[in-house]
Amino acid sequence: MVKHVPAEEKGDERGALLAFIEEQRGGIRRALLGLTEEQARTRPSVSELSLGGLLKHVAEVEQSWIARAKQEPPAIRRDESNWHETYQLVGEETVASQLAYWEQVAAETEKFIRSAPSLDDSFPLPPDPWFPPEGRVSLRWVCLHLIRETARHAGHADIIRESLDGKTAFELVAQEQGAS
Repeated sequence: MVKHVPAEEKGDERGALLAFIEEQRGGIRRALLGLTEEQARTRPSVSELSLGGLLKHVAEVEQSWIARAKQEPPAIRRDESNWHETYQLVGEETVASQLAYWEQVAAETEKFIRSAPSLDDSFPLPPDPWFPPEGRVSLRWVCLHLIRETARHAGHADIIRESLDGKTAFELVAQEQGAS
């Protein structure tokens, strides 16, 4: 569920983009409220998606794009051999550990985007087959991509949560506000 994002300060495009990224992060975090680890790992449809897996995926994606923008390798390199793990909590991974990791990633995103000389700054895309050869994207594009990616999965999270226990985004927002 969308929560109102306050208007940015005049001329604060970075603040506006970062606020929309954070708003969508909140949708995924809310979908996990009150769930057990078992529920967070449950896949209530034919899809491989679980709430814990979505959480892990969006944190990894955000980290990987900021790393690319810094022209560093992502913390976790995914390829055909381990791509399936981006949507699964594996080993000792828990919802709490993934939320803590995402919090660190979000802080790094904020720091990097706010400190960049310009949102027009661009960087090369890696030579992966799904990117155009010699492609480049700007930091503004990265922010918009993170909004889109996180929002898409926040929508998935709404559906998965409602499938698990019938709670809707409206109820989860009310629950979150009651906990504050």
